[in-house]
Amino acid sequence: MTAPAPKPKESLQETLQQVVRILNRHKLVESLVHKQEMPRHDLVETIVHKQNLAELESRLGQLHPADIAFVLESLPLEDRLTAWSLVKPEFEGDVLLEVSDTVRETLLADMDRAEILAAAEHLDTDELADLAPDLPQDVMSELIGSLEEEERAELQSALSYADDQVGSLMDFDMVTIRDDVTLEVVLRYLRRFEELPNHTDKLFVVDNDQRIKGVLPIKKLLITDPELEVAAVMAHEVVMFRPDEDAGEAAQAFERYDLVSAPVVDSTNKVIGRLTVDMMVDVIREEGDAEMLSLGGLKEDEDLFSSVWRSARNRWPWLAVNICTAFIASRVIGVFEGTIQHLVALAALMPIVSGIGGNTGTQTVTLVVRGLALGQINQASARRLIIKEHAIALLNGCVWGGVLGVIAALLYRDLPLGVVMTAAMVLNLQVAALVGLLVPLTMEKLGRDPAYGSSVFLTAATDSMGFLIFLGLATIFLL
Repeated sequence: MTAPAPKPKESLQETLQQVVRILNRHKLVESLVHKQEMPRHDLVETIVHKQNLAELESRLGQLHPADIAFVLESLPLEDRLTAWSLVKPEFEGDVLLEVSDTVRETLLADMDRAEILAAAEHLDTDELADLAPDLPQDVMSELIGSLEEEERAELQSALSYADDQVGSLMDFDMVTIRDDVTLEVVLRYLRRFEELPNHTDKLFVVDNDQRIKGVLPIKKLLITDPELEVAAVMAHEVVMFRPDEDAGEAAQAFERYDLVSAPVVDSTNKVIGRLTVDMMVDVIREEGDAEMLSLGGLKEDEDLFSSVWRSARNRWPWLAVNICTAFIASRVIGVFEGTIQHLVALAALMPIVSGIGGNTGTQTVTLVVRGLALGQINQASARRLIIKEHAIALLNGCVWGGVLGVIAALLYRDLPLGVVMTAAMVLNLQVAALVGLLVPLTMEKLGRDPAYGSSVFLTAATDSMGFLIFLGLATIFLL
């Protein structure tokens, strides 16, 4: 059964609101009927129950699987499961592929073994490989046993690679041709297909052992003299990937070269699969989501509507770190209690020093994390970047620290206080630039996500050092 066409974003938001209204109406009417005493109460309650659910089922049936996934991810757990029970069985497998990992867990937990098998039987081997980590072991074993030998080998091949490797994302549905045939023969060959594999913008030209020799773009096939042989018109320069390469780097290559599809080859250049742009878009989106969550110290499996207990546990590690760093900052302030008592203006000004330092450091962290994600930073460029960021911090510190120093001097009629304010800003911005550079670079060197927890460490450094620098200078020069 062909899935409906995707909806534009504005229309999708309207659809979500319609689904929410139907669910709310369903719960309200069901609650009212349940409380009322009337003849044949059970029959009336059943009719009311089915009426709204039938409307919701019809609404969901008009949506593309990706749009259904968006709706499910946007609903609280109870409503999500209600809507999920109304999704057509032939679309369930595609929807499971589209939702996030944590939402997929909640949906699979609500399905019995037979339902999971029915949903998975419509999927290709590469799609089964995507679902495999979340499926029960007995279900996966039965699915593997039901496949033909070639499909089983393809699935096992995809499962042999890690989630972040190209091999786990390979699509095995592709078209290969020989270079010693004419374009007319190729056209006749293509007409045998009911439809070409999705995102087929080029045909892979191979030899007798399936080793890649070049590619034939579809557009060139259509406009070139059909009497010519493939070898005369094919492109010999091919962007191709190894199955053990990093998927994120492959996604960057797709963006850099504007690729729609590309072959995946083994060590002998034998074509074993292909990558397509839709897979790479998913990789880029997932990496972007993970990076955004990591900057706040959250795990990438955070579900917006997961239980309070699960969400709270997800946030505990960095909250614990924050408590420790906040305690350190408070102890720094405590050391200078006497200074603050003598000059109360310091209490009003020191949050400005730490706050501006935090903002400056966040800009540096964001820039470095982006550069690392794009592969633009290496050992040589890192040194130049450190020098550049410190120069920027020095310039900003002198300019904006000077502005704040003048304001502080005029506001409190104390010129030395303005000078201390300026000096503290210059020094703390240097600290912010250094931490903003070193934290993500160190995380990257340790093999961790460079964004993970960077903002937490940055806040700790700019707060503690900002207070220490500002109050220390005030103690030395103002008392």
